[in-house]
Amino acid sequence: MESKNSLKVFSDGGARGNPGPAASAFLVKDCDNNIIFQSAKKIGYTTNNVAEYTAVKMAMDWLVENNKENFSINFFLDSQLVVNQLKGLFKIKNENLKRLVLLIKAQETRFKAGVTYQHIPREENKEADLLVNKALDNSPLAL
Repeated sequence: MESKNSLKVFSDGGARGNPGPAASAFLVKDCDNNIIFQSAKKIGYTTNNVAEYTAVKMAMDWLVENNKENFSINFFLDSQLVVNQLKGLFKIKNENLKRLVLLIKAQETRFKAGVTYQHIPREENKEADLLVNKALDNSPLAL
């Protein structure tokens, strides 16, 4: 059973064309798997990786703005590269990505109970993926 003081964040980003029109999305679930917040937005013309990192940054910003610093935060992403880079296992060569990661790492320090990143199969991240595609298609975001 999940701790009452833990939140799950499912995030995703995508670019049609890579680079191409891109969007980022995340949803936050409580310990009972209820969605407590979701967001998606177009982020311009960029790459899949920038969109993935932007989704994590958007989620971090929301968590801080909504006073969730005392929660344990567990991120779930379907990009193994991004997960491994955020864990410090893989180097980041792209300067734009490095800047995003520095912002994310600065936010991490605010969470007393810690932040984790876990890779999940794409099938387990369908809700976040759907939000990305709805944003790219200009569709309403309701799941």
